[in-house]
Amino acid sequence: MSASERIATRRRVLKGMMGGAAVTVGLPLLDCFLNTNGTAMAATGASVPNVFGTWFWGCGLTPGRWEPSKVGANFDIKPEIAPLEPYKKHLNVYSGMKAYLDGKPPRPHSSGRQAAFSGDVPADGKELASIDSLISDVIGGRTRFRSLEVACTGNPRDTVSRRSATVANSSEGSAARFYARVFGPEFKDPNSADFKPDPRALAEKSALTAVKEERIALMNQLGASDKQRLDEYFTSLRELEKRLELELVKPAPVAACSTPKDPGKTAGENGKYYSGVDIDGVIENNKLFSQIMAYALACDQTRVFNISFSDAQSSLRKAGDTTTHHILTHEEAIDEKLGYQPRATWFTTVIMAGLAETVKHLASIREGDKTLLDRTLLFASSDGGFAKIHSTENIPMFTVGGAGGRIKTGMHIQAKGDAVTRVGLTLQQVMGVSASSWGTMSMQTSKPFSEIIA
Repeated sequence: MSASERIATRRRVLKGMMGGAAVTVGLPLLDCFLNTNGTAMAATGASVPNVFGTWFWGCGLTPGRWEPSKVGANFDIKPEIAPLEPYKKHLNVYSGMKAYLDGKPPRPHSSGRQAAFSGDVPADGKELASIDSLISDVIGGRTRFRSLEVACTGNPRDTVSRRSATVANSSEGSAARFYARVFGPEFKDPNSADFKPDPRALAEKSALTAVKEERIALMNQLGASDKQRLDEYFTSLRELEKRLELELVKPAPVAACSTPKDPGKTAGENGKYYSGVDIDGVIENNKLFSQIMAYALACDQTRVFNISFSDAQSSLRKAGDTTTHHILTHEEAIDEKLGYQPRATWFTTVIMAGLAETVKHLASIREGDKTLLDRTLLFASSDGGFAKIHSTENIPMFTVGGAGGRIKTGMHIQAKGDAVTRVGLTLQQVMGVSASSWGTMSMQTSKPFSEIIA
């Protein structure tokens, strides 16, 4: 049996030891694993598995600055989603839809998110299972991780993923710990329900070093194209390891450095308080998480993932500024000449650039004559529409990727006044969930957007 055949039967991983613990490093889909057109596994004929993910941010987008003017194909890209222009042919934009409250009082930053991701706005606060969990029940049972969740804010509570009314899937907030979880020592404390590998091991010896012998053996038996692809993959992983190691080393003391006075905190929900999150750090975390997540998907470590760019209140702030994005959406005046809030809108453009960054990493991984993005369906949405008034109407919703050819892309779908659950039902059907309807009360729908289901 060749090295490639042997690896393929072990779910495409290399194994080694690091500090006395087992280490696994997954392999991407190489040409030798695929049929001639890259649509199925060569050894079994099984279709290349599809991937589903969610990408969440808080405080919506500005009405009139994100919705295309043209409906259908060849739509126009408006200013606030301009960063997504390079991926227009992979993008679907859904506008005009709303979350129906059925007489229940709106819960700012919660009602719209619950409707979009769970199909329900609960009166008692108990949320139903989120769409990613429904999909993972169908496609997530054969991988190492049923799903993976990360929060670019660093707060594990920033998650849109729920298994049930009582169980939320908490996010990983550290890129170093996330890397260790996916590519580091396979260690789990038998007395702990949490998976907490020690990321300091990465600073001493990389996971790639631990699997060096198997890596060399495999490279020696691959064709030129696969060798090049694998070399690019390992080079990228090592560069990522080096970037993460910087987070694990205590910085040198700086004489001029002192602890400043707390600049103040802004009120959150339920009387709690939170500090603003430096957006530069969130941007960097999103880059790292997106790259690691793309590798985890390419190596079939999971088929379902969730990325939270910000919390629902979008407590993002510029370095040195105490005013958060959330506060700006309420307190900044609309510029009479521009017709929008320029300081608040700066954040939304940065947020959409973060979504484009995630898409870029999915598109960068080649698989045969296609890419990882081609078999991914990424659903991105927010907590509401116009943040200034906590609107639950015209909630911005996007999908990126073709789900292995199951969904038509490059479309603007407009459904004014329809429930946001039409999008969720469509995504479930595309991903193989046996659902003829979805949602509760006025949001219950049996009308998917059949025109985009291939």
